[in-house]
Amino acid sequence: MTETVDTPIACTLDAGNLKERLDWIADLNARTLRSSKHDDLTLVLDYAPGAIDDVRRMVAGEQACCAFLAFDLAELDGLVRLTVTAPEDAREAAEALFEPFASKGDTTIAAGPCGCTGACGT
Repeated sequence: MTETVDTPIACTLDAGNLKERLDWIADLNARTLRSSKHDDLTLVLDYAPGAIDDVRRMVAGEQACCAFLAFDLAELDGLVRLTVTAPEDAREAAEALFEPFASKGDTTIAAGPCGCTGACGT
């Protein structure tokens, strides 16, 4: 029998590192995010083609601190597409979880129980 270990819906960043990460993502989005589409538990982000290295860096950082999110990165004709998927257990928090990724504006978000965006686990 195989035991299943669920990844907790929690972020490992402390408040200072979270603010730094959110500021970095906001800067990346202001410079290169072309469009975003949120549909249920999935967020699709389209970036300018020159942003591939920065988007890879963002994904690597997010995979390290928010392992409960799934990331799929693809280089398409004329854009970089990042698809972020939240697990069913995060359904109630999905909109707030996705906000920093989809926003081109201010990322001042109070950290919540998981440290992510103020909505995880609530």
